[in-house]
Amino acid sequence: MQDQIFHLQYAMDTFYFLVCGALVMWMAAGFAMLEAGLVRAKNTTEILTKNVALFAISCIMYLICGYSIMYGGEWFLTGIQDVDVASTLTDFAGREGGFEGGSIYSGASDFFFQVVFVATAMSIVSGAVAERMKLWSFLIFAIVMTAFIYPMEGNWTWGGGSVFGMFSLGDLGFTDFAGSGIVHMAGASAALAGVLVLGARKGKYGPNGEVRAIPGANLPLATLGTFILWMGWFGFNGGSVLKLGDIANANSVAMVFLNTNAAAAGGAIGALLLARILFGKADLTMLLNGALAGLVAITAGPDTPSALGATLIGLVGGLIVVVSILTLDKLKIDDPVGAISVHGVVGLWGLLAVPLTNDGTTFGGQIAGALTIFVWVFVTSLVVWLIIKAIMGIRVSEEEEYEGVDFSECGMEAYPEFKKS
Repeated sequence: MQDQIFHLQYAMDTFYFLVCGALVMWMAAGFAMLEAGLVRAKNTTEILTKNVALFAISCIMYLICGYSIMYGGEWFLTGIQDVDVASTLTDFAGREGGFEGGSIYSGASDFFFQVVFVATAMSIVSGAVAERMKLWSFLIFAIVMTAFIYPMEGNWTWGGGSVFGMFSLGDLGFTDFAGSGIVHMAGASAALAGVLVLGARKGKYGPNGEVRAIPGANLPLATLGTFILWMGWFGFNGGSVLKLGDIANANSVAMVFLNTNAAAAGGAIGALLLARILFGKADLTMLLNGALAGLVAITAGPDTPSALGATLIGLVGGLIVVVSILTLDKLKIDDPVGAISVHGVVGLWGLLAVPLTNDGTTFGGQIAGALTIFVWVFVTSLVVWLIIKAIMGIRVSEEEEYEGVDFSECGMEAYPEFKKS
């Protein structure tokens, strides 16, 4: 009878992991639609190409070496498909917690769940460098980011490794439940490095420093992308509980789902209200980014706040993202979709918010973790961007930028019937 219970728990936790991974994979569609909606029509095909290609690259590179760097083991996932049933049952039976102990699930399901997180981090970079970067330069960076840069900082955090063999972030009290820093701030750090090397789009800033709005081509598409991301985030945070098969963990999963949704709602309302105060209008793009900011903010600790606390954490994230987007524009850091603000600045807020509701972590540990992630990813990404720039260049020509990168990089347009003759 006990063996049957363990079989059931193993199957349930593995299946839950896979379903949550599929939800996170669906976020790739959300990023693609959001970015396609916020860029100009002449750059749509290229941004879609980047999103599909980066997902494929992430899956391949993380399989080849990324997962092994992050969690140990051999390259190409050698042996991960082999499951010793007798040994697994022994592990279950020998645990002090028995049925209610920690999760045990298929190694293949763990890889699948982890690889979609890697793709999420890389998707953040895509929107920030949109409309002026060479496609193949971006894809080369994606190889390095997903094979080495992200897995290294992942090893120091979720992988339990020590930072350059010197100290352990876990010993300092660092916690990041589902990746406000490890995934989102990491992606934003790589994006910031790329944007600084790349420069702003032509016409974005005037000679006297004035900021010129460059509207996106398809706000319905951007809105659809936001809702897809909102939905996918339930897998992102909910799957990070790692287990469903007992009462305590089932309750934890339900609370994580509830808090994730509450934070998104709080972020959306916070951004909407602040935009109304600052601009006198209900700014849809700020509303969309506010919802995403709320999701990023709660990701570091969705398991410990109350529903009201999660709403407030998200609301603060929504306020922060509006201020951050405006501030980066004043600094002439051109981010077409607001990715650096949503995932980077608010990702930092998410890390700092964790000790407010979680006694097991410290502000010092959170700051140390944030600095480690940012410095590592930003510096290594900057080096890689500069090497790519020196070898093959990273920016398209002025003429190609003016005409749009769809035709120059992909040889086709997303909306050919609307092209002016």
